Amino acid sequence: MSRLSHSEIHMVHRIGWLRAAVLGANDGLVSTASLVVGVAAAGSGKPEVLIAGLAGLVAGAMSMAAGEYVSVSSQTDAEQADLARETRELAETPEAELEELTRIYVERGLDRDLAEKVAVQLTERDALGSHARDELGISETVTARPIQAALVSALTFAVGAVLPLIVVLVVPDARIVFLVAVSTILGLAVLGGLGASAGGAGVIRGAARVTLWGALAMAATAGVGALFGVAVG
Repeated sequence: MSRLSHSEIHMVHRIGWLRAAVLGANDGLVSTASLVVGVAAAGSGKPEVLIAGLAGLVAGAMSMAAGEYVSVSSQTDAEQADLARETRELAETPEAELEELTRIYVERGLDRDLAEKVAVQLTERDALGSHARDELGISETVTARPIQAALVSALTFAVGAVLPLIVVLVVPDARIVFLVAVSTILGLAVLGGLGASAGGAGVIRGAARVTLWGALAMAATAGVGALFGVAVG
């Protein structure tokens, strides 16, 4: 008799790096394009616009890496503190912890006898792992990885930030604002669609959401640049 099997791909396995990658690329593209548009709208030449864009790329990538590292490290610290407390409780009050695990399974739909048998078997096999997964919601799939999040954020921010800089390099000075804005909106639509698709969400909605906020950001910085450019000029 052949054994039937099938493979499943669940989006939750991607959530850690996917979140950092999508946020990094979107932020890199939006912030650098907005900076470039604002500086160009103020009447600056191509060298000044490129310097501002490069500075924004480096500063933004470092800021994203630091922010992600601190944020995810805080989550890791919280997880480790919860696991340490759970380890102590398992050592000091094992009966209470077994009852706690049993109640969790009862609340999920098992009858009392079966829930107790499941709790006993899982406790004998891996008490801490069972409580971490079923009581605390901590598992290998969703555990925090600070260094991974920081590196992915910095790299994807830089990749996103490169697009407007390339446009600035190849287009005439007079067309920088318009062409950077157009290419950025197209890039945001692609990124938003890819991120939504990889996460299992609607592509059109994801693309429209990201594009809207990117367009608003560029419009705001263009207005500021034009205003101060006229005032300084």
